[in-house]
Amino acid sequence: MNKKIIIRPTLNRKVGFLMKKILIILAVIILILIYNNEDKKYLVIPEESIRYRIIPNSNSVEDINAKEQIQKSVETDLKKIMEANSIEETRENIINNLENIKQNIEITKKNINYDKDVKVNYGLNYFPEKEFMGNTYKAGYYESLVVEIGKAEGSNFWCVLFPPLCMMENEGKEEVEYTFFLKNLISKIIN
Repeated sequence: MNKKIIIRPTLNRKVGFLMKKILIILAVIILILIYNNEDKKYLVIPEESIRYRIIPNSNSVEDINAKEQIQKSVETDLKKIMEANSIEETRENIINNLENIKQNIEITKKNINYDKDVKVNYGLNYFPEKEFMGNTYKAGYYESLVVEIGKAEGSNFWCVLFPPLCMMENEGKEEVEYTFFLKNLISKIIN
């Protein structure tokens, strides 16, 4: 006796819908991989650059809050600095705004009732070895603007003023969060 296999139309639709989801997910994953690989080449810090660090006294809530407030207080000056078209112009902008940066920090300290000493130094400053986006940046002295708060033992914010490229570093680890349209799309498809 020959048995006929009958496939119901609803099953075909479910399988077809599932296949479409799988194909979309695969396409999105491939696009994300391509996009991530393209981005990495743009995030390399060139040899000729000017870095920026702001290091809090410690990782206590009070010290991290003070670091964030001090960082905000110099943002206007940093924006001016980062608008430069060349490394020479960036250097000039830093030198021209150095006293203003120091004054803004003192005003902020007074406003938040924070009594730790703050040192602002522009020149060759030591940077420990860093890992970022799959690249290792050797420890050494780099041209930079460094703001040290108190003992400067906390997790630091760091940035490249020229060419402009900013990142966050927490507890010496690479903790950068990126949100992609495609990542959100995958979440919607899966859910």
